Amino acid sequence: MLKSISPGFKKTYVGYTNDLVSRLNKHNSNKGAKSTMGYKWLLIYSKKFKTKSEAMSYEYKLKKNKILRKEIVEKST
Repeated sequence: MLKSISPGFKKTYVGYTNDLVSRLNKHNSNKGAKSTMGYKWLLIYSKKFKTKSEAMSYEYKLKKNKILRKEIVEKST
């Protein structure tokens, strides 16, 4: 999970990847997901999975669970 560190913009982003460093660099250079363009991001939470299917399933659950996302953001502060 990424947290925006751009001034005046509070947003989180959830996604899956097999290369965290590369993916974060893409988001921070405006080459990542459309919704992340124009902002700077900080990795605040990651979790490893054995399969892509498991990762995608967890990603979906985390995207839908606003309470869990808020808890993760608060722990990262």
